[in-house]
Amino acid sequence: MVNINLLKQICSFPGAPGFEHAIRSFLKDSLVDYCDDLQIDPMGNLIAFKKGRTDQKLMLSAHMDEIGFIVQHIDDDGFIRFLPLGGFDPKTLTAQRVIIHGQQDVIGVMGSKPIHLMTPDERNKAPLLKDYFIDTGLEKSELLKLVSIGNPITRERELIQMGKCINSKSLDNRISVYTLVSCLHSQQNIKPETDLYFVFTVQEELGLRGAKSASHRIAPNYAINVDTTIAFDVPGAQPHEMVTKLGHGVAIKLFDSSVIPDIRMVNFLKECAAKSDIKWQAELLTGGGTDTAAVQTSGNGCIAGAISIPTRHIHQAIEMVHEDDVLAALNLLNTAISNLTNFDFKF
Repeated sequence: MVNINLLKQICSFPGAPGFEHAIRSFLKDSLVDYCDDLQIDPMGNLIAFKKGRTDQKLMLSAHMDEIGFIVQHIDDDGFIRFLPLGGFDPKTLTAQRVIIHGQQDVIGVMGSKPIHLMTPDERNKAPLLKDYFIDTGLEKSELLKLVSIGNPITRERELIQMGKCINSKSLDNRISVYTLVSCLHSQQNIKPETDLYFVFTVQEELGLRGAKSASHRIAPNYAINVDTTIAFDVPGAQPHEMVTKLGHGVAIKLFDSSVIPDIRMVNFLKECAAKSDIKWQAELLTGGGTDTAAVQTSGNGCIAGAISIPTRHIHQAIEMVHEDDVLAALNLLNTAISNLTNFDFKF
């Protein structure tokens, strides 16, 4: 079963791109007893190392940043204007609570023009980010004691369970962080065949920035990235639009707009899933990308692939995953670690 208490903690710590210090500190404390070495590189990536029997290197990665905002301006009435850190669908922001992380956390709400005052044209037009402001209920003089230009902003949402589904903010990519943490925990009393690098990267949402430096530093022979992917298995979706479906297993990435995973790694992951009877589905994502692209092309390149956890309502105020898919992802990672050196990766 998914350890809901651990996942809830992982989702609760803020970590907008460039401001990952809180979630990184929590993960560092959580991992120190499960690895042979633990480092934070100059970029801010957290790297947990476990020594193997050979000098071959397997890098397992998941980004720990979450989409958020940054304070741009505070007007004379105390309303906050902001810039995005990562991609948002503006229509999902109306009346949503956020947290401004200043001298202390301040709750705010996304405000916009009331529908009663909109013209017919305004009502029929999709909102833009610039149409929103953040209302904290504080006068400017009070607010300036707590909040400054440049402070990060994250969403305010509690994790809940809905049947076998899990609903929370920031499951992109905290559900993958949870999976990687659980994988390292499960390897505690095992001597792996290869050196293992569990890498929790920064600033993925702004262009795979942390993964570029981490993979260059490690220079892995093999890499498996863990991230979320779209599950558009909802009313009105055409079969080719769904990408993945909740509850249908972990996704093995075959294509996205940033990367074509190494076919050798794809075949290896498929073989691992078949041998261990792990339910999986193919992922071909027409928009978006993950750290896989940065890792694959770093240095001299490496044999890189990716597994993804299907997620509904991605990049919105909340996101949703299915417990069975999370467990399938964890099982596939552990199987891959155990069988990596038994697979023929030659062309």
